[in-house]
Amino acid sequence: MANAFDSYDLAGTKLANRIAMAPMTRSRAYGPGNTPTDLMAAYYAQRAGAGLIITEGTQPSEIGQGYLNTPGLHTEEQVAGWRKVTDAVHAAGGVIFAQLMHTGRIGHPSLLPDDLHPVGPSAVKADGQVFTNEGPQVLVVPRELTEQEITETIADFASAARNAIAAGFDGVEIHGANGYLVHQFLSSNANRRTDGWGGSVDGRIRFAVEVAGAVAEAIGGDKVGIRVSPGNPYNDIAEDDVEETYTALVDRLAPLGLAYLHLVENPDRGLTRRLRERWPATLIVNPATYPAATGPESLALIEDGTADLVSFGANFLANPDLPARLAAGGPFNTPDPASFYGGDERGYTDYPALDA
Repeated sequence: MANAFDSYDLAGTKLANRIAMAPMTRSRAYGPGNTPTDLMAAYYAQRAGAGLIITEGTQPSEIGQGYLNTPGLHTEEQVAGWRKVTDAVHAAGGVIFAQLMHTGRIGHPSLLPDDLHPVGPSAVKADGQVFTNEGPQVLVVPRELTEQEITETIADFASAARNAIAAGFDGVEIHGANGYLVHQFLSSNANRRTDGWGGSVDGRIRFAVEVAGAVAEAIGGDKVGIRVSPGNPYNDIAEDDVEETYTALVDRLAPLGLAYLHLVENPDRGLTRRLRERWPATLIVNPATYPAATGPESLALIEDGTADLVSFGANFLANPDLPARLAAGGPFNTPDPASFYGGDERGYTDYPALDA
């Protein structure tokens, strides 16, 4: 029987255990041009006891930014900033992948250079607001990407992946979940295209498949994961044909030789198991426990074979030594939502470890 605290071979990368730190936006890239800081390096190094760290969402291009103070991987300065982070994590014995996140229609013009406007698969506005320097702003109608711009966006993901390797990352994760650009293409409400990038299931999964293929070609499939969240309505997403869409997507991704599929689980564990059966490589599961923080009970998914790794979000945010706490059965620090986004070291690097 597999154990969460066993080492694991992730497509040739040795992990100390099967416990992953899920990607979590923290909005603290205060360096010039959204570059990572020394404080970010300390934050990730504190959590190097994870078998795998997946960073906060990192934009692959200027137009991919949808939130304040989120880091990028599209300039030399950002690469240099991330090198401080990866060096710190590796010095502490950890493994770290960069999550590449293009927010698509989730964002606001005030967060972008003057000549840019949020984009999406279709000119369909999402219901909601985003926080800007001027306070909360209603989301805008995105500009529909042209076919040429879709091709350029795919190239941006590949370029950012190459930059991630140059910055010392062990690999990258493509963010195809939670209502951002890749998920917008997968959806049936944000994607209303009638060309080869929309309409049918095959059309709607095409962008995700081509991004994954381009990134795998750029840095090797063994260094690439992809995160998906079937049926997740976050950021005003609707999916009319969840099972058909995601079984087709998994079947198209399977031949690419990716390192892993990271599944943000919906309440249907049956779907999790059906996707597990179709996926030939490592499966990371972020269990459906909302609103409770994912705890020790989730490790049973590894023991029963549902998952190869389990990822933890808020509990990793509040417990830098989470694997040790899971092994001990707790106690666990309580996450402070008031300090999730932006701010200083408070609620970021000052959560105590067990041995404190």
